[in-house]
Amino acid sequence: MKKLPEALTRLLIVFAVFICGIFLLRFILPATLKDTKMHIRATIEKETLREKKYAGSSACKDCHDEYNVKKEGYHRNLSCETCHGPAQRHVENPQEVKPEVPQKREFCILCHAYNLARPTGFPQINPVLHNPLKPCATCHNPHDPKPPQVPTECVACHGEISRTKAISPHVQIECTTCHTVPEEHKVTPRAVRPTIPQEREFCGKCHGKESDEKNASVKDTPKVDLSTHGEKYLCWQCHYPHMPEVE
Repeated sequence: MKKLPEALTRLLIVFAVFICGIFLLRFILPATLKDTKMHIRATIEKETLREKKYAGSSACKDCHDEYNVKKEGYHRNLSCETCHGPAQRHVENPQEVKPEVPQKREFCILCHAYNLARPTGFPQINPVLHNPLKPCATCHNPHDPKPPQVPTECVACHGEISRTKAISPHVQIECTTCHTVPEEHKVTPRAVRPTIPQEREFCGKCHGKESDEKNASVKDTPKVDLSTHGEKYLCWQCHYPHMPEVE
């Protein structure tokens, strides 16, 4: 009988060990890990026996008027227990167990300190400069934290854009030159957005080759022929408006 190649023999041994291991595991593993339905039942029973720590925001509405304030405010999508901690024990014994009430400004800046990764329009501050050393609740109602006054400068929310524009050829152009900003944008910046130029001719008012004839104040700006330059594309699809490269 011809002897099998050594490599094939090793492969057969590994395969045999693998098969034996599978059968061995089926005998060793408990039934709850082999039977899907039994596993689901056991998991549900295990989780049900855990101590309940969170009551859910709906448990707050029967006793706390703040729930209705929050429901209509800027923190409406934030769970009460995000700030006040697990409240199940408070629900079960409201007289003896009180929820946490954050008082220090360090708590609020976990979400509202300036962070480049946060979305544009999300309320952010520099904790060192903004109302220094005072608790945030001094000026803001935590359940509906409307600012005492809306921002008067775009830099209040658009710090990154402002710093970029400050070193660009557009540094002297006001934001409202290119953007129409509804008053509601200052109150609900993510729901009401400023306009963005949607036509090539908008940029052509300063950068079109015939713009000097219409506006003498733009005579030193780079000029292009709108009929051939960039073809059909909008200017901002190639040039970042807040820092347009100049060759």
